[in-house]
Amino acid sequence: MKESTFYEKIQNNIVANDSDENLLLCNLCERRCRISNKNLGFCKSQKNIDGKLYALNYGKIASSHIDPIEKKPLYHFLPGSSTYSIGGFGCNFSCLNCQNYMLSMHSFNEYNSSKILEETIVKNAINSNCLSISWTYNEPTLYFDFAQKTSQLAHDENLKNVYVSNGYMSEESLDETLKFIDAFNIDLKFFDDDLYRKVCGAKLDIVLRNLKMIYESRKRYGNHLEITTLLINGLNTDEDSIRGISRFIIDELGPEVPIHFSRFFPMYKMSDENPTNIDYLLRAKEIAIEEGLEYVYLGNMPADNNTYCPECGELLIARERYCNRDKNRIRDGRCLSCGHKLNFVF
Repeated sequence: MKESTFYEKIQNNIVANDSDENLLLCNLCERRCRISNKNLGFCKSQKNIDGKLYALNYGKIASSHIDPIEKKPLYHFLPGSSTYSIGGFGCNFSCLNCQNYMLSMHSFNEYNSSKILEETIVKNAINSNCLSISWTYNEPTLYFDFAQKTSQLAHDENLKNVYVSNGYMSEESLDETLKFIDAFNIDLKFFDDDLYRKVCGAKLDIVLRNLKMIYESRKRYGNHLEITTLLINGLNTDEDSIRGISRFIIDELGPEVPIHFSRFFPMYKMSDENPTNIDYLLRAKEIAIEEGLEYVYLGNMPADNNTYCPECGELLIARERYCNRDKNRIRDGRCLSCGHKLNFVF
């Protein structure tokens, strides 16, 4: 365990008609959990022990794998490289359709997790010929303290750091996270606050605020951003939803931000639903391009996920499932054919 960075003591508070001198406010994410003594926050990773908040997950993971970076999915960040992926238990969302519910809906114990040092993670990534470390599988926001130390060591070894996240950090924790995470893939699950509350137990405006913070941080830290939206029949497959997401990206971020529309498959508390109709995903791609997005990809289904120059149409990077390095037609961040500036990190 390690004392958490983002919390404060709540003074002069009455809980269940009893004074609790040890009541804490966790400021790690925008749930802002009020945690009484000996109890856990919603995410099951932060515990109040006698008036101090501790990260129970520090130095503990549930899973590690070597993945193509495109699997995160990140198509414009170190394309064709491998990333050392790690994750653990717990989440600050309660998504009914969670694909990793066996991890996200449970908490750590001595039997279901492995202890690991920050230096070991970095060493494993180097020995596996990875160019980055990805915090994924469960919500990486919960790992702030462990991720910060590991990422700093990774930077010392010229490794990059990645978050695959629901984007629900508090402003203060995100502001610090931007200093050590190089690339984000953020789930923009719906463009409807009611659906966010009903399906995920969260609020849309927080995710939109954080997307803007990440995008704007490019000027300070050079952070890279891509977005994923899981399309679910009848919930967010309508034209208005797709246009709303597309226009937000264009108006508040930039048309060069890649979006991945991904196909839903039955899982967890939505196991009785049907997989997303492929026609909905194909139409979503058409709409996003019509609105002006430059890079639109489809996930969890066979599709043309090559990257083409938005200016001249030149094939820049060919992908058959993942990246084919031999087809790279990008030099110095520009299209070799027309010189158009592209949104890539190599």
